[in-house]
Amino acid sequence: MPIPAFTDLLKLIEDRSAALRTAAGLAGPDARVPGCPDWSVRDLVAHLGEVQRFWAAVVAAGPAASPPAEDQIHDLEPDNDLIGWSADWTGELVRALAEAGPGRPCWTWWPESGAPADSGAVARHQVQEAAVHAFDAQEAAGRAEPLPADVAADGLGEFLTVGMATMGGWPHEAGRVALTADGGPAWLVDLGPSGARAQEDEVPGTGQAVPGARVRGSASDLVLALYGRQPRGSLDIEGDQELATRLLSWTDNE
Repeated sequence: MPIPAFTDLLKLIEDRSAALRTAAGLAGPDARVPGCPDWSVRDLVAHLGEVQRFWAAVVAAGPAASPPAEDQIHDLEPDNDLIGWSADWTGELVRALAEAGPGRPCWTWWPESGAPADSGAVARHQVQEAAVHAFDAQEAAGRAEPLPADVAADGLGEFLTVGMATMGGWPHEAGRVALTADGGPAWLVDLGPSGARAQEDEVPGTGQAVPGARVRGSASDLVLALYGRQPRGSLDIEGDQELATRLLSWTDNE
């Protein structure tokens, strides 16, 4: 599936960040976050603001072999107006990305994945960062909603080809898992000593090697499961249940 246009990615960063702040206001700062059990909503909002502050500095710095030092990043700590501070950093990130355009090289943590190390790839990943944490805030408020369809559809491919591709060697017996989104993209994930490699399966079920497990659900449920968020009962698993469960457990992260 095509990656959303750069301008659309910027709008989605704004939209999902605003959704997080709305849900955080409903939940209250001291509410616990089910998807990140050690965090309060205050911690969650601060985390997203800090991430957006960091990537705004990364993009503004341009080509670099390492991330910016802390003394190059301003406003390190949120003030008493946490929601306003968060909104300011969302705006700063979007401005930095807009000024850079989609192809400006910059430092990233994912070079081994083969994904571009540029502002467009940062924007794409920051949509997912904001979207998953917006879900966290909504869940804390008791009003969890599926990820928007366009966010989830691209998020599945982004996670499999960028995040999962940097996780190192698969610590179990090699295997293949098919992930199929209802009405959306399908992927084949090969797992082995060198790590995970994913390819889009344009015609599901016709891959050269038969998957040991097939996992089907909405794109939102698949993305959230890969991030360790959505109850896995929402997914239909066929074949090797242990292989599928190991894959989903392997990818749990904040």
